[in-house]
Amino acid sequence: MLMTKRKPASVGEILIEEFMKPMGLTQAALAEAMGVQRKHVNELCNERRTVTAATALILARVFGNSPDFWLNVQRRSDLWEAMHSPHERERINRARPLTVAA
Repeated sequence: MLMTKRKPASVGEILIEEFMKPMGLTQAALAEAMGVQRKHVNELCNERRTVTAATALILARVFGNSPDFWLNVQRRSDLWEAMHSPHERERINRARPLTVAA
């Protein structure tokens, strides 16, 4: 389990700080390279859209890395959010382990 108090970097932070800024890419330029609307990139950058399998494949193709990289960034953020949300913690704590039938 992800047991850290420090929130992991979001997809938007990674996208902007590690890829767009060093490459001098604007949201419009990235959207064109990805073949999506600028709104799609804007929502990724501003954490209003999550990375799906299809988006991970597109980002991997554009930046030359793996789709697993993008999905793992999303997964880490999702797990951290679930573990630090009072509502989600309550739901998680209600779950009971199953006993194995002999």
